[in-house]
Amino acid sequence: MANKNLKVALVGAGAIGGVTAAKMTRAGWAVQIVSNRPEAVALAQNPGFHLFGVGGETHIPVRVVKSAVALDGPLDVAFVATKAAEASAAAESLLPLLKPDAALVSLQNGICEEALAEVVGPERVVGCVVGWGATFHGPGRMEVTSEGEFVVGRLDGSTDVRLEAVRDMLNAVAPTRISNNILGELYSKLIVNSCINSLGVIAGVPLGQLLAVKKIREVFIAIMTEAVAVADAMGLTVPPGGGGKLDYHHFLAQTGWPGNLRRHLMIRLIGFKYRRIRSSSLQSLERGRKTEVDFLNGYICRQGRRYQVPTPVNDAVVEMIHEIEAGTRPISMSNLTTL
Repeated sequence: MANKNLKVALVGAGAIGGVTAAKMTRAGWAVQIVSNRPEAVALAQNPGFHLFGVGGETHIPVRVVKSAVALDGPLDVAFVATKAAEASAAAESLLPLLKPDAALVSLQNGICEEALAEVVGPERVVGCVVGWGATFHGPGRMEVTSEGEFVVGRLDGSTDVRLEAVRDMLNAVAPTRISNNILGELYSKLIVNSCINSLGVIAGVPLGQLLAVKKIREVFIAIMTEAVAVADAMGLTVPPGGGGKLDYHHFLAQTGWPGNLRRHLMIRLIGFKYRRIRSSSLQSLERGRKTEVDFLNGYICRQGRRYQVPTPVNDAVVEMIHEIEAGTRPISMSNLTTL
């Protein structure tokens, strides 16, 4: 039986963090939320966080504090649901409050687990793939946009009672399974996000408009090709992405013009299905925050250098997005022609 007396904290009351914390609270877990948004603190108890979209509409009263120093510790489990660039700082703020055997769970896009391990120790870090979607509509207002699952696991593939406790908590939000290949699971999602999220930042248009252009689809394929080559060099077993529908090796292995035609048709279908979706990193940039490119394409580049696998397209994507962040390059579809 789940022990709901555990002390739990979650940093970051954005789309994923807000929905996760609210649903866990509703299920009886005593979750303390850290948010630097005064509006979120004000709305926390009355009327509570407003969740709507897939699964219906509800208000859930939650506990929100302004900073980690206000948390009631020591903590058994802590979730980091900030943007990837802010994850290490969030972990540092939690470090004095963590029990020696605490679990720190990463809910980011990209692969932040190694950076978090440098802060709190690898024995505490739990990787997590978020396989469902949500949109942030302002402090305390989150729309659940798609169903899906959580996948959790430790980087060394081991299982212990802490991992089972994390699974029990997250089951209150979405079906959760434990994997002994969490790095492969994370990398699978990273490949898709490195194609869609990053190209959306560079071009500044919704996914449907982005993937309707043949040249952009070619860049999409090139990013994926480099990512898979790096995974192979790392010895990773990468499960199919896109909800289990996209086997990367099979997708890339089809030869000749029939294979190339099938690749382009599949990408067009992805673009049509999600045609109104705008890159979450683009939305972050528009709010004056950094993108997650260093933990998406940047991760592919770092591992490529480590394992001596060339990643010229991903290198160019990272450089271009850094220029956009610095204000030295405009967001434009024309950027993609130079890739």
